[in-house]
Amino acid sequence: MILVMDVGNTNIKIGLFKGEELVETWRVATDGKRTADEYGMTLLNIFSTVGVGFDDIEGVIISSVAPSLNYTLEHTCSFYMGRRPIMVGPGVKTGLNIKYTSPQEVGADRIVNAVAAYNIYGGPVIVIDFGTATTFSVVSANGEFLGGAIAPGIKSSLEALVGTTAKLPRIELVKPEKVVNKNTVTNMQAGLIYGFEGLVAYLVKNIKDEMPDEDFKVVATGGLSELVSAEVTGINFANRALTLRGLKIIYDMNAEEVKS
Repeated sequence: MILVMDVGNTNIKIGLFKGEELVETWRVATDGKRTADEYGMTLLNIFSTVGVGFDDIEGVIISSVAPSLNYTLEHTCSFYMGRRPIMVGPGVKTGLNIKYTSPQEVGADRIVNAVAAYNIYGGPVIVIDFGTATTFSVVSANGEFLGGAIAPGIKSSLEALVGTTAKLPRIELVKPEKVVNKNTVTNMQAGLIYGFEGLVAYLVKNIKDEMPDEDFKVVATGGLSELVSAEVTGINFANRALTLRGLKIIYDMNAEEVKS
């Protein structure tokens, strides 16, 4: 089995592949204070629920936007599984040509999502990741990562709204039936969710307008992607496992060099 891990600012997404099939997925909280042993015991416990042991892990790949955790997780994998993980970053084959002013600045999660979308859906493609931040990544028909845009995430916006206003409550992120509502909770829900639909639709439209000769597909991923309407925003595909699948694709590109 191949273990894939995507370390985000809020959660670590974990997946197990058996061949090309994603057989198990989990999420655990990102916590920079946890030790390699604590993460090792967490993995041991969640693996045990599906009858998997550390000896079953043939390889590991990790993408991370939390650099302070990289050494901890590398040590976890090396010590408990006897596997040195592939860390997505400079020098790792992705199949993309990164057309960024400073390629090392691009978040590993954006690269992984772009690899997955390009390989699964083909290019040109726009990938929208609804996470702690909302990222828009653009890949050309020839597999060039052209850049994109970064906006606040829905939850991040909610936290900013609640944290800087005295009377606004913490709310559940549920989409109300209409924009004009008659209580504070539904007013906030409408502003956040319909507002993000407008943000997404506007950015997607303008990306396409800047490249009128390209026939873009739009792929959404991330835990909050189901909150926005595909009809309003122009999203063609939703794939919550996109990052994990991208990690497996990159692992396959680099596995032989790790083994050698």
